[in-house]
Amino acid sequence: MNPYSLSKYPSDVLLELAQKAKKLRKSKKMSQADLSKRANLSLGSLKRFEQTGQISLESLLKISFILGRLEEFDLLFKRDEMEEIEKLFKEDI
Repeated sequence: MNPYSLSKYPSDVLLELAQKAKKLRKSKKMSQADLSKRANLSLGSLKRFEQTGQISLESLLKISFILGRLEEFDLLFKRDEMEEIEKLFKEDI
């Protein structure tokens, strides 16, 4: 965590994602070997992800798909609805 701000560093987000994925994997009673096989990843890649947060985007998406969380990526770059409403009012001026 950034000591001068409430904002997180990217490395903090990576570790949090890894911890959440690991917790979800365990709640689904899946071993690392099971998840890596179903996601078509090497076991080493999954282990590295769960320990360090380091993973390719494609591999993260595969893991998310197997864990039933892929749709959450749709929200990642979603435009704020208020921006759209404000844009409508600006166009009328």
